[in-house]
Amino acid sequence: MSTDNDVPAAGRTDGEAGGDVVWPDGLGWDTLRQAAIEAAGHAYAPYSSFPVGAAALVDDGRVIRGCNVENASYGLTLCAECGLVSALAASGGGRLVAFTCVDGHGAILMPCGRCRQLLYEHGGPGLIVETTSGRLPMSRVLPDAFGPHDLTDRA
Repeated sequence: MSTDNDVPAAGRTDGEAGGDVVWPDGLGWDTLRQAAIEAAGHAYAPYSSFPVGAAALVDDGRVIRGCNVENASYGLTLCAECGLVSALAASGGGRLVAFTCVDGHGAILMPCGRCRQLLYEHGGPGLIVETTSGRLPMSRVLPDAFGPHDLTDRA
């Protein structure tokens, strides 16, 4: 695996084994992870004291972020990925290309099952996810995923 300090030139791929990401000039995994760390700094986590931040590259070159927002009624808590997908929709949509999620110290976190489904819906099987096992395509993070095609193919 290449180091995160190697930022590919504009229009070039990162060459990671998990799949290729075409990065806009000046962006790379370090930039994405830093955006997630900054998002975690805005988390509302008074009950767990476990801030989470997420960041993703959109196919048009934007970097979007989300953070967890807890609620006294625990079931209403929003994961960072939920905020990220909401930010995607609110800022004009697009497809997620690369994604990372971190705790308040910057350690990589895996999305929960619900969030993997949300990410799949907006990035598809080719979305590259930074995982605790390296960078993997969503098709490996959520194998045999249920998606929009299941609804249209069976309608």
